[in-house]
Amino acid sequence: MQRMQRAAGAVIGAAVGDALGAPFEFGPPGVFSARFPVPRGGAGAGGEMAGGGGWDPGEATVDTQMAVLVAESLLERGGLDLPDVFARFQRWVASEPKDIGLQTEDVLTNGLPWDRAAAAHFRVNRRAAGNGALMRASTSAVHFAPAGRDATMEAARRLAALTHGDRAAWEGTAIHHELVRVALDGADPLAALPEVLDLVHPDHHGRYATVLAPDWHPDRATEFNGAVWPCLGSAVWALRTTTGFEGALRAAIDLGGDTDTVAAVTGALAGAYYGLDAIPDRWTAPLHVPLPGSGGRVLHLPELLRLAHRLGG
Repeated sequence: MQRMQRAAGAVIGAAVGDALGAPFEFGPPGVFSARFPVPRGGAGAGGEMAGGGGWDPGEATVDTQMAVLVAESLLERGGLDLPDVFARFQRWVASEPKDIGLQTEDVLTNGLPWDRAAAAHFRVNRRAAGNGALMRASTSAVHFAPAGRDATMEAARRLAALTHGDRAAWEGTAIHHELVRVALDGADPLAALPEVLDLVHPDHHGRYATVLAPDWHPDRATEFNGAVWPCLGSAVWALRTTTGFEGALRAAIDLGGDTDTVAAVTGALAGAYYGLDAIPDRWTAPLHVPLPGSGGRVLHLPELLRLAHRLGG
């Protein structure tokens, strides 16, 4: 399989997971399969991409919107320009996107500069280990993968720190970046986990070693999957316990809870591993990403593919 197929799979897979999981957010386990017990689709139909819960069929959420903002900054600025990424986030949040996380919104609107806002939030609240940095990491993972393990993990940490002052969020995003990089190289990201865990900061190694262990199940999570470590653990579990892209996303969404983000993270991993061709057309056809604050711009599959090709080129 060509590397570009995997890169496009990661970007499109994350967006598909986000849009597919959004209508089931904060619901109980098993609702997705109860509604769609067998794959559903056909010519001109979106199948399970049926919308609901305030989302149109195929509409991606803030997860993908922020991933696109990161991607466009990386491409337009020729690399990692953290003040520029932060400024794009601020313009976006000023347009009141749907369903933005409270922590991310506070950091982006507290009036502090890019290099102080997240740290100040963490000092006051002492809680900043949500999955809001992990959810947007698909595009940056693809972009930094050619630079190698150390560079991709460090870029992940720096991007996560823009909105999350808790290092747990940095480390989870770094692990995700590295697993995508391994998959883009055509290797097995699950087999790479022991080596990746060796690079996690010692203060957070234990909790990630627990949720990424082969025998871990999301039922054993001690926190809601809106936290970064059970979110990443659930995504890896979904990849480990299934045999294809569709099955991985179904397993992720059936966990309930923060279904759009768990499915987005799963979609990036599964898309990088199985490639673009494994993503059903019935899910990509209705996919669209509104971009608040950009004059009504909406990205559809062709634009997302061009973005992925530029990131992975």
